[in-house]
Amino acid sequence: MLVDLFDFDLPPENIALRPHSPRDEARLLFVPSTGAFQDYQVTSLPDFLQPGDALVFNDTKVIPAELSGIRVRGDSRAKISFNLHKREDGATWRAFARPAKKVKLDDVIEFGTNLNATITEKGDAGEITLSFDKSGPILDQEIAKIGHIPLPPYIASKRKEDEKDKVDYQTIYAEREGAVAAPTAGLHFTDRLFDALDAKKIERHFVTLHVGAGTFLPVKAENTMDHKMHAEWGEIPQDLADHLNAARARGNRVIAVGTTSLRLLESAAQEKGQLSGFCGDTDIFITPGYEFKAIDGLMTNFHLPKSTLFMLVSALMGRERMQQAYAHAVEHGYKFYSYGDSSLLLR
Repeated sequence: MLVDLFDFDLPPENIALRPHSPRDEARLLFVPSTGAFQDYQVTSLPDFLQPGDALVFNDTKVIPAELSGIRVRGDSRAKISFNLHKREDGATWRAFARPAKKVKLDDVIEFGTNLNATITEKGDAGEITLSFDKSGPILDQEIAKIGHIPLPPYIASKRKEDEKDKVDYQTIYAEREGAVAAPTAGLHFTDRLFDALDAKKIERHFVTLHVGAGTFLPVKAENTMDHKMHAEWGEIPQDLADHLNAARARGNRVIAVGTTSLRLLESAAQEKGQLSGFCGDTDIFITPGYEFKAIDGLMTNFHLPKSTLFMLVSALMGRERMQQAYAHAVEHGYKFYSYGDSSLLLR
């Protein structure tokens, strides 16, 4: 499909630069398969669910993956910024370099006085591989000291990261370190909302997908068939897969909280919809025409025009339906993107 089919007008004032406070009082647009769109708050989420329905969250934790270093090449020095996006092993990360034209293979990068890295690969679109001189937990500690929270470009271009972002850009249930971008649908959840879900006997389950910086990359191809997704690592334990299979077998629904949870669940789904345990990389790219197997609905924020995520929600609900939903959201003042409002899409 042509990428331009997924374009829409978005006024700058509809882009959120800070999250709503309290988190769970952000707005929630209910998008059913047919009929009128309905405006609520996230606190209303339990009203749309039945006892035994299962919400699936992504428990990845954002690391301070934005680093600044000095490229050393003989007597030459140059300041380079890096966004880590996928860990390869204990000492190796894939990253995006800016400006990429100032680095080449075998360049040494100094990150302060206690951490160095060597560029061991250089690919397209500024992607490089950094091999650090430290490994495992020691490397993690050094990155935590010098790194910054990697705010999305549409926020970072408007303001600098600050202390509030260290809390705001993390879900309250974040547990497994490795993401360089937040699973933003989960940012709306609070202990109060979890209590309300528990009171209605709505199940909560957690998978892990370490979100990569590739989620922010624009689609430069003219046709969706020519776009390549970056791989991200994820895991679904077999016992959780069995539990979700049982939920659907008894007539309950599986609702993904965020596109990251959805993509991982669909990566683990068999042809007839049964989930299997999963551990590894996924680069699944969901566009209209895709047959969903593992989920019955999605809670998600509002996404960029012509993005892979707007293509995903268009695949779930229909492109024209989502164009109408987004037009309603713009007209009624909903906030978009990572710190923005939410939507509930039920097929």
